[in-house]
Amino acid sequence: MPAPPPVRLLGLTGAPGVGKSTYAASLGRPVVPMDGFHYADVELVRRGLLSAKGVPDTFDAPGYAALLRRVRAGEPDVVAPSFDRVLEQPLAGAIAVPATGPVVTEGSYLLLDEPRWRAARAQIDVVWHLHLDDAVRRERLVARHVEFGKTPDEARAWVSRVDDANARLVEAAAARADLVVELPAG
Repeated sequence: MPAPPPVRLLGLTGAPGVGKSTYAASLGRPVVPMDGFHYADVELVRRGLLSAKGVPDTFDAPGYAALLRRVRAGEPDVVAPSFDRVLEQPLAGAIAVPATGPVVTEGSYLLLDEPRWRAARAQIDVVWHLHLDDAVRRERLVARHVEFGKTPDEARAWVSRVDDANARLVEAAAARADLVVELPAG
């Protein structure tokens, strides 16, 4: 595993199920997850996006960029949202972010070349793209969806319909990363 660079904000990106959260936690630094900026289901219903939860338009990218700007500036008392997989909902004000020292942020869309996502990327010093064998990544995703309430058939259908499309989008942006990290399958 590469050593984290001496920066204020290190971004980790990669396809759904690659292990971004696990890798981020292994770095031993505070983590601000992009998943905390998922729109709540009530908002996704209003926007007609509940059946596509997880695609780029189901996140508050401008809110994420604004929070990263505050973190980068070293503002005191910044508190970030998290995402609760049991509830499948974001939780406001869940993560206290220190005003000094390095912070990791992780999320699938850090490298997308779209204005709303470029604003978030502009706040991050370095972005590492994590890559894992697709078969292993899909297995992990199906298992995670089953763990949190989907049947195996529902989980496979979701991975095929939503997660794999997101993975293709994320992998297409990988060339914008400062470093690509190949993760072991085991």
